Amino acid sequence: MKGTEFLFLGIGAVFGAFLRYKIASAPLLFGNLVSNVLLVNIIGSFILGIFSVLSATLNLDSKYSFLIAIGFCGSLTTMSSFALESANMIDNRQFLNVSVNIMANVSLSLLAVYGGRILISQILQS
Repeated sequence: MKGTEFLFLGIGAVFGAFLRYKIASAPLLFGNLVSNVLLVNIIGSFILGIFSVLSATLNLDSKYSFLIAIGFCGSLTTMSSFALESANMIDNRQFLNVSVNIMANVSLSLLAVYGGRILISQILQS
C-alpha cells in the first residue's frame, strides 16, 4: 500500500466511523422496527453502489477506492454489530425479530447497492 492510499484510507475511515457513531447514537427512527445498524448498512451499501459505477465509468485512481469503498463504507457499515444484534435477539428468544433483522439487512443492503448503481447510471447518462 502506498502512502497516499494509506492516507486516503485513514481519512475515509475517520469520516465513516464518525457517521456510524452519530447514526448509532441517535434515537431509533422507527421504534423497534428498524435498527440503526440496518440504517448504516443500507446507507453504506447505497454509497458503495454509487461508487462502484463511478469508479468503473470514470476509471478512478485506486486511492479513491481506499477513501470511499474501504475507508468510508468499511467504517460506516458493520457486519459485527449486525451479528451481535442478531445473536442478542436469539438469546432473548425473539425469533421473529431476528428473522426479519437478517432478511432486512441482507435484502435491503443488496437493494441499496443496486439502487445506487441505477441512480448514478441514470445521472451519468443524462
